[in-house]
Amino acid sequence: MGRYGQRHSALAGQRFAYLVRQLANFAGSQRESTEMHGVAIQPAIDDPQSWVDIAAYLDHRAPVAHPQTGSGEYAGLGRGIFHEQCASCHGADAGGDKEGFVPALRHQNYGYLERQMHKLAQGYRHNVDQELLLFMRSFDEHDMRGTADYLSRLTGPGEAKKIMRPDGVVVN
Repeated sequence: MGRYGQRHSALAGQRFAYLVRQLANFAGSQRESTEMHGVAIQPAIDDPQSWVDIAAYLDHRAPVAHPQTGSGEYAGLGRGIFHEQCASCHGADAGGDKEGFVPALRHQNYGYLERQMHKLAQGYRHNVDQELLLFMRSFDEHDMRGTADYLSRLTGPGEAKKIMRPDGVVVN
């Protein structure tokens, strides 16, 4: 797979609460993805307890060590955009919020990030805040490429976050 070719999300290491919510959104068709709808409607997965089990498993897996990155041409622009406009919700390390409802953007593949920004701007993500939708619509192509490229280069542990176990207990 080429440097720009990886189009899938890197789910390992993503926040537990975020994963459960996204699986529920795919199962309920509040999030558009032909691939994920096919997975989410499988009898073995079309159940809230299955979503919790899958999220707990992925939450404890090591994140992708070397995600696919962009060309680097606009990564500096992306760094500025992220730290000025996005870090207040996604955290300065792009690790998401403490509760786990705002996704971690670090350890993600460039192609996935860029595609999701386009989907946000085009209104294909039905479960997002309207301010985020308007914000994403203000991006031009260089803004999206740069932000995706910068984020795809963020690896390593980031800031330590507490996690929620499947039984609801929050631990370090």
